[in-house]
Amino acid sequence: MKKAHELRDLPLDELESLEREKSEELMNLKIQLSMHQLDNPLRVRNARREIAVIQTVITEKRAAQ
Repeated sequence: MKKAHELRDLPLDELESLEREKSEELMNLKIQLSMHQLDNPLRVRNARREIAVIQTVITEKRAAQ
């Protein structure tokens, strides 16, 4: 997981693609969790937090423009 200060160095389009990628990963994790195939359920929480940090940085960049 990248830190927020590392994400701030990335361009906006790259952040948006990273957000889509992480959202797909979260969807797959939720499916695995519902089918009891996920070995570590905390991965769902971590994925949600990563998406939240990315969305926060995207919002900051859009507000600065």
